[in-house]
Amino acid sequence: MKFHNLYSFFRGAALLSGVALFPLSCTSITSHKGNEVQYWLTKGDETAKLQLQAPVKFINTSNSFQNIEIDDAQKFQYVDGFGYTLTGGSVEVINRLSPAKRKALLNELFGNDKNSISISYLRLSIGASDLDAEVFSYDDLPAGQTDASLSKFSLAKDKALISMLKEILAINPNIKIIAAPWSAPVWMKDNGQSKGGSLKPEFYGTYANYFVKYIQGMKKEGITIDAVTPQNEPLHPGNNPSLYMPSAQQGEFIKNHLGPAFKTNNIKTKIVVYDHNCNKPEYAIDILKDAEANQYIDGSAFHLYEGDISALSTVHNAFPDKNLYFTEQWTGSKGTFEEDINWHTKNVIIGSMRNWSKIALEWNLANDPKYAPHTPGGCTECKGAITVSDSENFTRNVAYYIIAHASKFVPAGSQRIASSQTENLSTAAFKTQSGKIVLIVQNNNKEDENFNIKFAQKTATVKISGRSAATYIF
Repeated sequence: MKFHNLYSFFRGAALLSGVALFPLSCTSITSHKGNEVQYWLTKGDETAKLQLQAPVKFINTSNSFQNIEIDDAQKFQYVDGFGYTLTGGSVEVINRLSPAKRKALLNELFGNDKNSISISYLRLSIGASDLDAEVFSYDDLPAGQTDASLSKFSLAKDKALISMLKEILAINPNIKIIAAPWSAPVWMKDNGQSKGGSLKPEFYGTYANYFVKYIQGMKKEGITIDAVTPQNEPLHPGNNPSLYMPSAQQGEFIKNHLGPAFKTNNIKTKIVVYDHNCNKPEYAIDILKDAEANQYIDGSAFHLYEGDISALSTVHNAFPDKNLYFTEQWTGSKGTFEEDINWHTKNVIIGSMRNWSKIALEWNLANDPKYAPHTPGGCTECKGAITVSDSENFTRNVAYYIIAHASKFVPAGSQRIASSQTENLSTAAFKTQSGKIVLIVQNNNKEDENFNIKFAQKTATVKISGRSAATYIF
């Protein structure tokens, strides 16, 4: 069998093997020419998953198809990256893989070769999240005891996570990390429990030093924490662990404790407020209105379990000098591939980027077939991007492809540029540091859509399958 180009070779190999074509990195397609558009597709019906399609050429033509216009003269935010939360549970299940499978998976997730999706950003929990096997902080004490000097502070409970982070950094030394606590140590809380309650005012200063010790401790391990939020989902005290921290409390904590503690200790880690749903943009705005708190704040973070993604632009318009971060969205056990690839691509990837976010993160990286581990009272339906079933087998789930359509092709340091949209086609466009243009498109129509990519007085006519996501590179 003869193959006339690289696309034909890999398509032929896929057909011969009877498997879906595995993704190749955008830098590995040596047949790329200035007048060609590379094209990667994931269909809602799962017949193609991040699959390389035949290249499309820019030609001078006119037709009646709708146009997607790209203008690299209109520039917006720079991108810090795309990825997931590396929970303690993720580490636990990935470590169940055999050494060879484990190494291969970490390289696939974080590497930059033809078989990798090049994750560039991670979120961590400070202490346990609800997707750890147990609840813990870095300063747990017997009931009735306190430790205002934090003399018993220790990162030992996260030894396995720290070890994996070192391996990830060896693969991608430039990966960025944002971290958030699900709860303060229970002795700092007014209810003395891991679930709910609020931070006692007398421990605000101690808790600020807890963040300092965490950042310094991770730095000693060779891990730089680029940003922190004071609390994951501060208006949701029903999780385990969790803590209730309304905006007035968070503003006070940052203004008089966390910000000054970072300044005193020469901590360069960014402080990012809120870290909760898009239905309450006023939470971030209220804090940013306080000039004393504002001076310490880099930006605000959002999830989309309630509200509309345009809330990010609401905050941007009020404080255009502050950054936006989209830090979490889950895929659940009851969702379908078609629903999730389309909704998340439209809202989490395209939506967050079009509304000024520097990052787009899905929730949990990995768990087992029973959606474990999790804490008692933690999420029982959160589906990881990867399901690890035994020591030799893992499955790539929908969140893998949601993120891969961006992370594989839009490296950190890329800049969002203008792209038009149509009734059924949602788009986000980027210019990479190497000068490539990347266009991510989601087709909300059940039917295929023909359209023209128009850029720099050139036209490429393409078709995207119904209820599908695609990435175009040229």
